[in-house]
Amino acid sequence: MKTPCETIVWHVLPVIRKEFTKNLVTHHGFTQRKTAVRLGITDATVSRYISGKRGNIDITNKMIIKEITNSASVIAKGNKKTVIQETCRICSLLKSSGFTEGISHACK
Repeated sequence: MKTPCETIVWHVLPVIRKEFTKNLVTHHGFTQRKTAVRLGITDATVSRYISGKRGNIDITNKMIIKEITNSASVIAKGNKKTVIQETCRICSLLKSSGFTEGISHACK
């Protein structure tokens, strides 16, 4: 049985990072390299997020999608600390919306 933290690390964080990646590249003109540096991930991971090979759980809640878009704008203008703050904020929103319940009943 996975702990709630394992569920977040293995399933939720990749979804959040995928959404940030797609938004930074598409709406803010970031290159894959600049996105990787800003998010603190590898170039290969950015490529996997863009191609849909990683973080392949879809977020359907329109309010959360809007918040992710807002967070990506903040991240585009911010620094590493901003990335951490916005990632945690979106993770909390996903947990409170029930998103994680579909992944694991233990993650609340």
